[in-house]
Amino acid sequence: MAITTYHNPHNRTQTHSTTAMSFVPTALAVALGLLMLDAALEMALISSMVYWLHYRAGKDFTVTYAGTAFSLHGKPLGLLGDQGHTSNGAAGTAFVLIGLGGILALWARSRDKHGRRFYHFWLAMTAVSVLLTLAALIWTFYLTNDHAGQTIDVALASTLDNHPYPDYKAYGLDLWTPENWFVAVLQLQLVKAGERRDIESHLKVMKGWRWNLIPLFVLGCVVCALAVADALASRRELRSRRAMEGEEREGKRMST
Repeated sequence: MAITTYHNPHNRTQTHSTTAMSFVPTALAVALGLLMLDAALEMALISSMVYWLHYRAGKDFTVTYAGTAFSLHGKPLGLLGDQGHTSNGAAGTAFVLIGLGGILALWARSRDKHGRRFYHFWLAMTAVSVLLTLAALIWTFYLTNDHAGQTIDVALASTLDNHPYPDYKAYGLDLWTPENWFVAVLQLQLVKAGERRDIESHLKVMKGWRWNLIPLFVLGCVVCALAVADALASRRELRSRRAMEGEEREGKRMST
């Protein structure tokens, strides 16, 4: 006697759906962890730059010009800083609201209606966080490229009669990002080799947080995409469960 085996396409689809649902939450958890690590790195690099600008570059550097040495205040009058604040805000949003908030939202979404509301708020904020990071990235790179190649007028700087902090006259020509300014400072004849090494070291930090905005943006996009995929998968699972429960109730009603 021949035995006929029937393959149910619905079961196959359900198997693929179950496999995808088991993958997405794990991938989302990994992506959230990487996003938080990268955001923490971004905030640490920016904080290091800000600290150095205030407590070291806020003083002066000794420069040689025309056979004499003069003091150049470490920060120009037109120092641009809002791009750093925006980038720090983007990183803080990614770490606190998307990272820590995501852990809480994913845990609370199945608890009660308040948990579901917070989860939906967090889901929307993943997209907002991506846009904020993109804005910081575009703005920072635009400002850096727009002021690239600027040089310091050494003849003018040597006439400022600069004194040690806080009695100083800052260099007043042009607008500068911290990175552009210290690239220009390194083109001068610094008297102390230690000052040059110090600037070079912190210049790497400034370039580091600028370039780190790219992986921060990419990871934000990944988290946003996975969060949406997870939400859709959870919604499909809920609908499937409700349909099965409805079929079971209908079967019990007919059997009685």
